[in-house]
Amino acid sequence: MLETAPLYHRLADEIHEMIRVGTLRAGDRVPSVRRLSQQQKVSVSTVLQAYQRLEDIGLIEARPQSGYFVKRSPPPVREPAPSRPPRRALAVEVNELADVVMAAAQDPSIVGFGAACPAPELFPLERMRRVLNTLARRDREALGRYGLPPGTERLRRAVARRALEWGCRIDHRDLVTITGCMEAINLCLRAVTQPGDLVALESPTYYGFLQILQTLGLRALEIPTHPRSGISLEALELALAEHPVKAALVMPNVSNPIGASMSDAAKKRLVELLAEKEVPLIEDHIYADLQFAAPAPRAAKAFDRTANVMLCGSFSKTLSPGLKVGWIEPGRWRDRIRMLKFVASGGQNELVELAIAELLESGGYERSLRQLRRRFASHVEAAHAVIGESFPRGTRVTRPAGAYILWVEFPKSCDALQLFERLLERGITVAPGPMFSATQRYRNCIRVSLGQPWSERHERALREVGRVACELSGERAAKA
Repeated sequence: MLETAPLYHRLADEIHEMIRVGTLRAGDRVPSVRRLSQQQKVSVSTVLQAYQRLEDIGLIEARPQSGYFVKRSPPPVREPAPSRPPRRALAVEVNELADVVMAAAQDPSIVGFGAACPAPELFPLERMRRVLNTLARRDREALGRYGLPPGTERLRRAVARRALEWGCRIDHRDLVTITGCMEAINLCLRAVTQPGDLVALESPTYYGFLQILQTLGLRALEIPTHPRSGISLEALELALAEHPVKAALVMPNVSNPIGASMSDAAKKRLVELLAEKEVPLIEDHIYADLQFAAPAPRAAKAFDRTANVMLCGSFSKTLSPGLKVGWIEPGRWRDRIRMLKFVASGGQNELVELAIAELLESGGYERSLRQLRRRFASHVEAAHAVIGESFPRGTRVTRPAGAYILWVEFPKSCDALQLFERLLERGITVAPGPMFSATQRYRNCIRVSLGQPWSERHERALREVGRVACELSGERAAKA
């Protein structure tokens, strides 16, 4: 994504928003090319490009001699039921399967629905390069300095100001900058657990969390989770009464892989419940800025009154994946996190942190976020339409609160590992459900990442996922 989107992109986004909110409904005729050209004072070719873009993502269709109409969508696909993981703690073993999926995601010849990595062209990378060049010329000694913990003050101030959007009053002196959210979670778990301890987390959960638990010798206690409202507080309270849980690792806003977001009341109760039990809450906030609905969601940290919440975030999904810059507000474990960070990697790249701070302060970050949210919302809508048309009968799929990830639940007869292997032979990759549980559950589920620009190639590939899933489900002739 360039700093300023092309005019036809913006025009398409306006029509898309009218469809999303129901101003234009299925079957309605959209303004004619000539009429919209006159209304918006743009060229006919610009309108045609905008309509082509909307056609490509499946929102409108051209009818001969009649014009363009909002496409009639298939009946909505049902959401998965809340998860029901076993009520026992388990050792974790997911690295081998995760390695295979990530290796496939690096192959440019493969259509990748497996890794949750947004495409580089979605980000203002040219602007980032200009900022880095300017800063390098302005401060010629920056590359020669160690960026020791807690990190560059300018970036920590910028993050603290941004946290006001999430309902948090954060002292920038408490923040620690780190190399992405995975390092943040790793440091937080090391700060509050010992090998053999139990960690409560959502089910299904992000496989990267399970990899960290496996590396640290921790056991996972999976908690039932609803695809819309998130972790079950009733089940968590019962688990805390029955097990010696040492930490809870939760994504309250736009979770991975199911895209759930908790209500403010539920976040408040989550924080209070864990504080009562003196169990630290490690909050992963990485996708929160990609929530579709406005205003920005409140973090669970906003309800923290005892410094029991460790809030972790990163700019890898929203600004620049390659720079690997994140942060922690570590609650009462600030000094230990700083020490662990120094022992783990010494510090950060000061020039990169200054560049991130520059972009946050300049005002362009929020504009970039709005464009990303619209883009990802259109990806999700287009994929939902394909799933409704092409996947086996009885398939369920999440309706995420934000970002670009879908959790798909097939009929029990469809094995996700077999599906993964067959798709890989066809140059397509998905993330099989067993990656997202220490119990090897979810054998009939996959995670689908829609972080790449939606195209005819991606639509064909997703339809092929449905075709192969139909074969595995015994519906060989059911859907094309």
